[in-house]
Amino acid sequence: MANPYSSREETTNQRQIRALYDEETITVYQAYSSEIASAAVLQQKLNASPQFRPTRMTWIKPSWCWMMYRSGYSYKDKNQARILALKMKHEHFLELLKAASLTTEPAGSKEVTQDSHDAATSVADNKEKPSVAVVRVQWDPERSPRLEKLSYRSIQIGISSALAATWADGWIVDIEDVTDKARALEREIRENPEITDDELLRQGLVPLEREYLVPAEVQQALKMD
Repeated sequence: MANPYSSREETTNQRQIRALYDEETITVYQAYSSEIASAAVLQQKLNASPQFRPTRMTWIKPSWCWMMYRSGYSYKDKNQARILALKMKHEHFLELLKAASLTTEPAGSKEVTQDSHDAATSVADNKEKPSVAVVRVQWDPERSPRLEKLSYRSIQIGISSALAATWADGWIVDIEDVTDKARALEREIRENPEITDDELLRQGLVPLEREYLVPAEVQQALKMD
């Protein structure tokens, strides 16, 4: 089995979406407090807890290893103590990408389309100017299971308050707590520093993420290679 991380160094485009997905859904990750995560898993609604307040940009990541880096394997702080795997239907994930502007673009450089306006219920109701993008995308250096910086980029998708309620309430079809898996990965690497990425993959501690193809217009808008 080819090494799923280091072997990509020479073959992976700089900006490419890689994810765990099947015919119907794609998995993205985000870390939350224990209060938010427990209610979300129990009720299968991300906004089940009153502690969930989508008033700020919410950033989701298709990359498992980037989630590990961002949350410190769930040990970084109490607000990232639980890592959730969130499954979305492909059409909703693509809707996010189609509504997105790159963070390097000036604020308001991309107008909200009618589709994204409708999906957000009402930008005006959320007290955001219609010229502000409801979704942001940024490309950060990808990470290995050991959190080492790799030469290619990983996508982060920021969902603004204009769309967060719709996303949290209707666009997530399954919620799984994967905190134990994250901590098992950290423990395995710490206790067995010579372990290979292939073995981590075989143990199920890292997922087999594949290139996620998107339409040409999305590639162009997000400046993908």
